[in-house]
Amino acid sequence: MTFESNLDKYAELTVRVAVNIQSGQSLWINAPIHHPEFVRLIARKAYQAGAKHVHIEWQDAICTQIKYTYAPDEAFHEYPSWRAQALDELADNNGAYLLIDADDPELLKDIDPSRISANSKAAGAKLVKWRESMSSYQMTWSIIAAPSSAWAKKVFPHLEEEAAISALWDAIFKATRVDQENPIQTWVDHNATLRSKREQLNEKQFRKIHYRAPGTELSVELPANHIWRGGSATNETGGFDFNPNIPTEEVFISPHRMGTHGTVRSTKPLSYQGNLINNFSITFDNGRVVDYTAEQGFESLKAMIEMDEGAHYLGEIALVPHESPISNSNLIFFNTLYDENASNHLALGRAFPTCIEGGTSMSKEEQESAGLNNSLIHVDFMIGSAEMDIDGEHADGTIEPIFRKGNWAF
Repeated sequence: MTFESNLDKYAELTVRVAVNIQSGQSLWINAPIHHPEFVRLIARKAYQAGAKHVHIEWQDAICTQIKYTYAPDEAFHEYPSWRAQALDELADNNGAYLLIDADDPELLKDIDPSRISANSKAAGAKLVKWRESMSSYQMTWSIIAAPSSAWAKKVFPHLEEEAAISALWDAIFKATRVDQENPIQTWVDHNATLRSKREQLNEKQFRKIHYRAPGTELSVELPANHIWRGGSATNETGGFDFNPNIPTEEVFISPHRMGTHGTVRSTKPLSYQGNLINNFSITFDNGRVVDYTAEQGFESLKAMIEMDEGAHYLGEIALVPHESPISNSNLIFFNTLYDENASNHLALGRAFPTCIEGGTSMSKEEQESAGLNNSLIHVDFMIGSAEMDIDGEHADGTIEPIFRKGNWAF
């Protein structure tokens, strides 16, 4: 199968499954400047699917790096209101948003973390409504990926640049199942499998989840009337399905804000805002982070946790079997979209109101009272391995295996 045919199928999968464009919808694509042909393919297919407008927002990583290097400090305490208003308008009109991730995992490694943190806080304050629309599925959105030279060389350091990019494309096509004969039907089947797992977990309504692995001994309480999610999601405004992430191998839940106890150890590097955080551990008491260490990227980890009070608490726990396509590739992608789908993971920060019955119609105060966390950030980090066991604890205290040696126990 040729690269061109795979790229065409990838664009088709993006339009028909990831954002699942409906007639009359507008699509906003946040795209890297070095993939114009791929973006044009997506735009063409989106219009053919019935899109009314396709707006392209081009991003250049080098210009981002230049700004962080040379702009005055006050620039990072501001965020353009016009962009926030445009995104809010997209959400208000039930538009679709697509992010094509091609970031260099260490783009900002030489930048003062306080500048990055200030920019995140400024953006978070302006994008509250937008992010609420996304987390409550009031609009359609998805994240996919495409290689950049720097990212490809990080994953395949032994290859020359062109060969590394080609190898990363191949890895992306395999992880997204684009290399199969009918990727769209394959994703219909895959989403059905994930739906079956989340339905089984929803029936059990575990009170707590317990993790055990080298360096990890963690207990996480779940809120009452919780809802496991995973695979496809449903646009609450239009009633049609879409996939927020491609690839995805997870089922996930938002835990009770105050119910996490113990220590967890990372198993893969975390690329956070252009910096790598590696070999780190986090300790929780009564839900809150009380201690953390990192062999690499400690200052970035500190800046992330100190972003706001909500960043000290979990907003998500996700189950991913060790025997899955991305994990079986034996690659470290240095990209959260991919690495989180090779491993059980947790997320610090904002919870999902869709993960509790009636959550999307609750006020912020009601969500917090129900146990959901709120924060400017939502950052996934990987904790799973073939050595991890996970148990569910029922309301009567009985224990049931969920994972054994990194894979489903039921």
